[in-house]
Amino acid sequence: QVQLVESGGGLVQAGGSLRLSCAASGTIFVINAMGWYRQAPGKQRELVATITSGFTTNYADSVKGRFTLSRDNAKKTVYLQMNSLKPEDTAVYYCRADVMVTRFSAERTYWGQGTQVTVSS
Repeated sequence: QVQLVESGGGLVQAGGSLRLSCAASGTIFVINAMGWYRQAPGKQRELVATITSGFTTNYADSVKGRFTLSRDNAKKTVYLQMNSLKPEDTAVYYCRADVMVTRFSAERTYWGQGTQVTVSS
């Protein structure tokens, strides 16, 4: 089984910064893409940013220039540095990882439990 443990959420004023971390553990052969999604109250879950095992990143237009996604393959961890936060960034942030548990298994998507980010105006 694969577990994703998130940390770093909290309450911050508009213009402030937060750094989210997500560490994967368990039976893992390789982690392909990793990333963060978010869901605000009454809205659908949306992509924030993703990063491949080769460190190619993709960002939602709403966070480009403010958020930076990085990963440490040795630590099986992905980091989301969030700067210039806005009230509209308020949401539950979920980590996602696309994992092969053995070299013969199909890739499967795993999700973290979510961490709350609240930005006050």
